[in-house]
Amino acid sequence: MAQQAYVTETDSGGSEPDRGESGLRRLPGRLVSGWRGDPRIWRRGIVLAAVAVVLALVMGLHARIPNAIGNLGSLIETFLPWLGLLIPVLVLLGLVRKSATALIAVLLPAVVWLNLFGGQLSDKTGSGGDLTVATHNVNAENSDPAGTAQDVAASGADVVALEELTADAVPTYEKALASTYKYHSVQGTVGLWSKYPLSGVRSVDIQLGWTRAMRAAVTTPAGQVAVYVAHLPSVRVKMEAGFTARQRDKSADALGEAIADEPLQKAVLLGDLNGTMNDRALRAITAQMRSTQGASGSGMGFSWPASFPMARIDQIMVKGIEPMSSWTLPETGSDHLPIAARVKVDTSAS
Repeated sequence: MAQQAYVTETDSGGSEPDRGESGLRRLPGRLVSGWRGDPRIWRRGIVLAAVAVVLALVMGLHARIPNAIGNLGSLIETFLPWLGLLIPVLVLLGLVRKSATALIAVLLPAVVWLNLFGGQLSDKTGSGGDLTVATHNVNAENSDPAGTAQDVAASGADVVALEELTADAVPTYEKALASTYKYHSVQGTVGLWSKYPLSGVRSVDIQLGWTRAMRAAVTTPAGQVAVYVAHLPSVRVKMEAGFTARQRDKSADALGEAIADEPLQKAVLLGDLNGTMNDRALRAITAQMRSTQGASGSGMGFSWPASFPMARIDQIMVKGIEPMSSWTLPETGSDHLPIAARVKVDTSAS
């Protein structure tokens, strides 16, 4: 009997993995097996279905959500991709509730999310290009400006834009970048470093009273390009005021006008726009320029905050130029991640 008990225990233990694996394969069937013949699967989960429909409407009609109250529309648009995290939660709750109605309704937000962001799940990175650009909000409180400058230069960028420069830190950045970039200009709190000659350098008025944007013509081997560097005002989320972005919106309109008046046909915008491409407040810019991340990047390309990126508020945008690839660079001493892109200036060779 003892031997028989031993054999039985051994057989049971030996067959355990097989039963476990087959159990996993049968799990979906088990989840719905109790639903057969249950008419309540269509009546349960009505609230979940309603939430799914509302979620689909919020994502699909985000541009129609008014900004009149606390800039709610812009706030939702800033973090719009993250609404997709609610979809698997709704699926799980629908399974727990055994609600066919809820599960069918969840298809609506899933389709809308994929329509909005599904293209960013694929790798659109291409080869080629004749100019590499990078931009970085270096953070005024950066404790290692020299290291940050060297990290950005290591990207191999031909043109580098830096934002949130302080007067005390500018000499450090200039010294750290001098060996790589022969030409540079600092205007207020933004600067541009280039391997190619700069001309027509000037500050750009974005209605702040001090300089946080500039323009320069860069003479690249593939042709002349107008490069804009901008750091739009920060936005805040306050309980009493909501998403406060009035000054950012005003500056975005002014920057959009300056770019629209640019005499050169080819232009690049580098900078911290404190807004995503979905934010209607940046329409004066996004209506005339393309995001390199959306056209040639891989993934969402979130750049802020550096410790756990949740939004793409740092941008590289182009007009009259073909984006080939876009990527984020490793974390530096800043609270933003630097971003870079490879573009084709000479589009006649396409």
